[in-house]
Amino acid sequence: MILTDEIEAFIAALPRDGALAGLDLGTKTIGLAISDLRRSIATPQSTIKRSKFTQDAAALVDILKARQIVGLVLGLPRNMDGSEGPRCQSTRAFARNFARILPLPLIFWDERLSTVAAERALIEADTSRKRRAEVVDHVAAGYILQGVLDRLAHLGRADD
Repeated sequence: MILTDEIEAFIAALPRDGALAGLDLGTKTIGLAISDLRRSIATPQSTIKRSKFTQDAAALVDILKARQIVGLVLGLPRNMDGSEGPRCQSTRAFARNFARILPLPLIFWDERLSTVAAERALIEADTSRKRRAEVVDHVAAGYILQGVLDRLAHLGRADD
């Protein structure tokens, strides 16, 4: 099990093949996105309504095991100046507790503006306000996960 901010350490801990999951951890919901097996495309999946940690973790474990996920990307809600506040501390605590239940390689990924980007894309797609509220969290998780997938692809090309 590895919890890291460093992409190289995350890559080293991952098996060669398998899908990754991206999580946008909010106070009321958890947005979930999943990559394809080749780790090139992130697809928004669902939003889990948060309750207690044990129930949230159980719901996540069920999905992650069913999809045979081999690594996690957890959005880290840094402040706009790059510093870490209480929300980052809460996210890191969630990751430590979750890793005890399902020990997968996990990378924290800067999620600044991911929800803004998701909201903007949904508006451009002429999505109703009600529908945006239903899907914005897992669309934001898709943005977070796609950021890591793009970085992995870039690093893979650099290695060739």
